[in-house]
Amino acid sequence: MDRSISPRRRPISVLRSFLGSEASGGILLMSAAALAMAIANSPVGPSYFHALHLYVGPLSVLHWINDALMAVFFLLVGLEIKREFVDGNLSTWADRRLPIIAAAAGMLVPAVVYLGIAGTSSTLARGWAIPAATDIAFAIGVLALLGSRAPASLKLFLTTVAIVDDMGAVAIIALAYTAHINVMALAAAGVILLLMFGMNRAGEKRLWLYLVLATALWVAVLLSGVHATIAGVLAALAIPITRSPGTPDSMESPLHRLEHAIQPWVAFGIVPIFGFANAGVALGGLGWAEVFAPLPIAIAAGLFLGKQIGVFASVRLAVALGFGSRPQGATWLQVYGVAMLCGVGFTMSFFIGGLAFSDPLLASEVKIGVLGGSILSAVLGFVLLRFAPASSAATSLSRKF
Repeated sequence: MDRSISPRRRPISVLRSFLGSEASGGILLMSAAALAMAIANSPVGPSYFHALHLYVGPLSVLHWINDALMAVFFLLVGLEIKREFVDGNLSTWADRRLPIIAAAAGMLVPAVVYLGIAGTSSTLARGWAIPAATDIAFAIGVLALLGSRAPASLKLFLTTVAIVDDMGAVAIIALAYTAHINVMALAAAGVILLLMFGMNRAGEKRLWLYLVLATALWVAVLLSGVHATIAGVLAALAIPITRSPGTPDSMESPLHRLEHAIQPWVAFGIVPIFGFANAGVALGGLGWAEVFAPLPIAIAAGLFLGKQIGVFASVRLAVALGFGSRPQGATWLQVYGVAMLCGVGFTMSFFIGGLAFSDPLLASEVKIGVLGGSILSAVLGFVLLRFAPASSAATSLSRKF
């Protein structure tokens, strides 16, 4: 067995480890974003923005963060998606139905709300996907602040919805925000990916080989015109996984070992760095006209109103029609609170916003809208869950966490 990437201590549960690191990472992300806002509006603000646009080799510091470091984030996203669909909480269609329905509605309704406010003109219409994404680290971090008042079933529900949501966001980035294609580079990426799947098929389990090819895949995708972070998700799909029903944490599984190895780096390093680099917006040059312009209002309304309406209404309807069951031990009011937390867009919303708009003024308005909608969703979702009466039904799932 290849032990080049092997954690010293094996967690009892991948999901428990994931929720724990995402919760702590989410709290760290909030702190990094607050620090970025403080610095951006301090006397050293110009130095902060200047440093982000300094070039290191072929890319600026901001591009290294958004294109390279975030490729590792998307690698983790891809690993989580594959694990859940092959050997986890989304491994059967019965388990997938409710999260897929909730995530689909939670992406569609915010986009409709956005377009209804921003209009369909080519200038602003490119931002339709900004409020469609949920930031799992930030949302789980808010849930963590509630402690035992939030049933573990709600954390599981939020996690699975956000994972399916991430799948949709990745597809949107690949299809909607790719302008020019370098056919030769794209063909090279395809050959590398086929080689990785061929290795998987042949039973190759040495992770270092996959990581070398994943790096080459990232370079090819970067040159192709498709956003480079997509390479992370594609590489993850080629990583071998060993099924271990009941205890999905096999030491023989390359996917599980890689996920455990990079998860702390992503949660405590990459995501906070991304938040620090992207959340800073200088408010000094912005007036009320910019704060209440159609773009930030459309984004904030899409996140705060569109997400909660789409997620909660679709879950309520799906349960009524027998397509799924309400999370065990949770009341409908608590489910509504979690639907509100789905409006925390942050990381993915900033990311898509950066792809949609290059104009500095629009980029600042995107940040205002994302921050406004996310903070409103986080605060009101927290308050609702904090004071919502708990279900009297005991749940065995809560004791597992």
